Amino acid sequence: MSLPTSLTLGDLTVDAPVVLAPMAGITNAAYRRLCAESGAGLYVCEMITSRGLVERDEHTRDMLVFDDVETVRSVQLYGTDPAYVGKATEILCAEYGVAHIDLNFGCPVPKVTRKGGGGVLPWKRGLLAEILEHAVGAAAPYGVPVTMKTRTGIDADHLTYLDAGRIAQETGVAAIALHGRTVAQAYSGEADWDAIGELVAAVDIPVLGNGDIWEAADAVRMVEQTGAAGVVVGRGCLGRPWLFRDLAAAFAPGGTDTGSTDTGSTDTGRATALPTLGEVAAMMRRHAELLCEHMGEERGCKEIRKHISWYLKGFRAGGELRRSLALVDSLAALDALLGRLDPAEPFPVSELGAPRGRQGSPRDRVVVPEGWLADCDGRGSGFAEDAGETSGG
Repeated sequence: MSLPTSLTLGDLTVDAPVVLAPMAGITNAAYRRLCAESGAGLYVCEMITSRGLVERDEHTRDMLVFDDVETVRSVQLYGTDPAYVGKATEILCAEYGVAHIDLNFGCPVPKVTRKGGGGVLPWKRGLLAEILEHAVGAAAPYGVPVTMKTRTGIDADHLTYLDAGRIAQETGVAAIALHGRTVAQAYSGEADWDAIGELVAAVDIPVLGNGDIWEAADAVRMVEQTGAAGVVVGRGCLGRPWLFRDLAAAFAPGGTDTGSTDTGSTDTGRATALPTLGEVAAMMRRHAELLCEHMGEERGCKEIRKHISWYLKGFRAGGELRRSLALVDSLAALDALLGRLDPAEPFPVSELGAPRGRQGSPRDRVVVPEGWLADCDGRGSGFAEDAGETSGG
């Protein structure tokens, strides 16, 4: 099959069928620009809450920062109340010039699911439909496409993805992204790509696949196996923003249909050289620079600390140097420490295809509101998100 070379969401066309998944505390303006400098795609702001935006919560508004080069502003919105979601959608379109809004129905975090939000909300089909109708209706006058992200279900006994896809299509949603795991799985185990293929076959709107994309070759395999219109990449790009370079090459016209490469970076016929430690250090330095531009040097240097272990994963940098980098407090200090790395050290090929970021274990049970599972057609129990609540998608 021929691979998609772009992604169409309503009137919005993305140059590559690749989306950066919103990740709390990660996909801020600096990181989005860093990824965009590496390759084409749609880069989504970290998730914000609809109630927080409507009530003008300061923390929520502080998260809605965009880099000057972001010509396509994309935001993921979380909410459990249709009125709040609708109003927040209108605010994003009218006041922030957002060109794409994604709704989060995939978060597995207990503080979200216990209120009927995130990945457990699609169990309430009536509530899901009402939220989508409010969001799509609010965005329509501005020509802004609304998409949604969800999981396969609450657990193996309470699957929701096929109903969610049908409801998304009926309410005018432009595309649906499916993470091939249940809420109970969280980030453990393997993603179910077969479920993604089943959803593709069941709906007429574009389906984006999410889960276990660690290399560009994985993205190509997913699309070939499932027929998805594109991919959503999260943990695979942690400490590796250049993954979007490989993804853009893999989905570029003529970038398919050959065997694996010696580098292991792609199986798509567009071999890209793996970065040396010196090139990784330069990327780390650029990341820190962008963080400092947006946040000031003190906070920016604190923010880069969480990324150090991801950037250096598999390299031989010693423990003392890693500890010092994890405490860096200025760009000058960062430069001195990065200068101690061996710039010629090759990329550790053992890390190719390996999971990155949080994994954890499956949960024995998912925390949901009392009586939640007794009725799958209702509006829910009237729970609403906290104004400043944030979480991973």
